[in-house]
Amino acid sequence: ADMWRAVAAAASAPARALCRAPPPLQPPPRRRAVSVAVSPAAGLADERVETRVAGLGPGQPVTLRAVAADDRGCLFQSCAHYRADGRGELHLGTDASHGGDYTGVEPMGLFWSLAPAGMEKPYQRLVPRSTGTPMKVEMLVHEGHSQPGAIPGPVVAKAEVERWFTAPGVRRIRLKEGGVRGSLFLPPGDGPFPGVIDMYGDEGGLIEFRSSLLATRGFAALSLPYFDFEDLPKVMKEFKLEYFEEAARFLQRHPKVKGPGVGVIGTGKGAELGLSMITFLPEVVAAVSVSGCSSNTVADLHYGDMTLPGLRFDMNKVSVSDTGVFDTFEALDDPTNPANSPCTIPIEKAEGHLLLVVGEDDRMWKSSLYAELAIGRLRQHGKENFELLSYPGAGHRIDPPSTPFCQVAMDRVLGVPVLGGGESKAHAHAQEHSWGKIQEFLHLHLG
Repeated sequence: ADMWRAVAAAASAPARALCRAPPPLQPPPRRRAVSVAVSPAAGLADERVETRVAGLGPGQPVTLRAVAADDRGCLFQSCAHYRADGRGELHLGTDASHGGDYTGVEPMGLFWSLAPAGMEKPYQRLVPRSTGTPMKVEMLVHEGHSQPGAIPGPVVAKAEVERWFTAPGVRRIRLKEGGVRGSLFLPPGDGPFPGVIDMYGDEGGLIEFRSSLLATRGFAALSLPYFDFEDLPKVMKEFKLEYFEEAARFLQRHPKVKGPGVGVIGTGKGAELGLSMITFLPEVVAAVSVSGCSSNTVADLHYGDMTLPGLRFDMNKVSVSDTGVFDTFEALDDPTNPANSPCTIPIEKAEGHLLLVVGEDDRMWKSSLYAELAIGRLRQHGKENFELLSYPGAGHRIDPPSTPFCQVAMDRVLGVPVLGGGESKAHAHAQEHSWGKIQEFLHLHLG
């Protein structure tokens, strides 16, 4: 019997071993949650932000995306490919993007490469229509590398950034002063401040975001529309310089504005009007011409008995690509043709100072050539009252920093996509560099 008991015990030993609880498993090492931090989370639209990601695995590939909507709800997005460092961290100020919408170390790349999302109409600009509310940008971190337009991997972290176009204390005053229309932006404080008139191009209407940023930087800035706004002419047919003279006098006499003279900054048609203002109006002592022409174009400009006829666009010289994009580079009549000399703005008469800003890859028109012609004309008359900022690889519309690059934009007048030219990274760098130089120039000559 004892023998049988011994055999039974031996036989049941493995069974008992099976019933015994296994030793407790060691928990896997805890990984930190992935986080993305953008600093400042709310800041001015012309300032850089710092973007850092933490909690990734060493060398982990991720796609960073930025998503924003404009005032009408149109969605814009951008993306870039990164790899975490040995500590599982990323810093966009020092780490390079390896793909996506841009490559290299670009702290603000996700902002200036924002473009209409796939489901939206192409060729739209992300430009704020209201300066009182911030542009909200969502920053997302996705697992793995996903190509622009493809469905990205799972989101592992996100943060929201606010980009403000006015600083606290900046006042916006809507104007209906005599014939003058627009918005006056005043910095906080008693002043007086240097006064600047700000004008955009042939898109018309009231565009305020550059003026509000100028006010944030200490200028009394008058955002001046000149057609297609309220009771102003609907289209660019002809202009009277008296309208711009009234605006300059209003600004010059404003109690918050430093005298004795005021400045003007303009882009495209606005730049050319600015050159006419500094030429004929003694109130204007400094002019910044961004991608302007040294001749009057399209619409005749009258001042008293004088008329500067407008150079015309020859639509037969516009080329259209296979994708339906219009290239107007060759379309403007040649300002060097002696027959067109009555259109030339006689800028040698300007007593003030000029800053010419051009992108060497402007495809809207030949702004580099027009700047050369202007400089040649000034030098011919013994004048050195100018500076030139000429940017290789930049296109037509050089705006404040981090404004999204738009190589092709829908033309509001023609209703077709028009090539503005430029390459995104070079254009973004031109925007950042010129913005500082424009402010230096205006402060130097306006006090």
